[in-house]
Amino acid sequence: MAIRTIRQEGDEILKKISKPVETIDEKLLILIEDMLETMHRLEGVGLAAVQVGILKRVIVIHTDYEEEPIILINPEIKKKKGEQIVEEGCLSFPNKFAKVVRPKEIVVEGLNKEGKKITITGKDLKAQALSHEIDHLNGEVFMDKILPGTMQIATPEDNK
Repeated sequence: MAIRTIRQEGDEILKKISKPVETIDEKLLILIEDMLETMHRLEGVGLAAVQVGILKRVIVIHTDYEEEPIILINPEIKKKKGEQIVEEGCLSFPNKFAKVVRPKEIVVEGLNKEGKKITITGKDLKAQALSHEIDHLNGEVFMDKILPGTMQIATPEDNK
């Protein structure tokens, strides 16, 4: 396993649409493990393959450490319910935070790493993370959705 480099604000790849995964092979499984390790090392709650420079429809999410991480290949949003205004950040936009509107609940279908179709229902933070990461696969970043006047830039002193 390896820590991958996160593509940062201004990198054109973040605006590209990711391609569906055709085959789950050893290379893809290594990517997934690397994404999980990278996300955990950087203390994120989600990561899309495009953020490590791979235009494949793969996301990993870990919002609840009481549960296993969510790994989704070719995820599709099937249903959204309600809205929530949340403060959001992104590993590709370090130290920037803003409020965005996300679904309160979401139902997503995709494949697990064994290629089996699964359905994930997320509420609150899990719904936010699923929505955020799937946006990445569609070439959208949270900065495209911020509520006017809510942008904050954290400084190193904020972490003390």
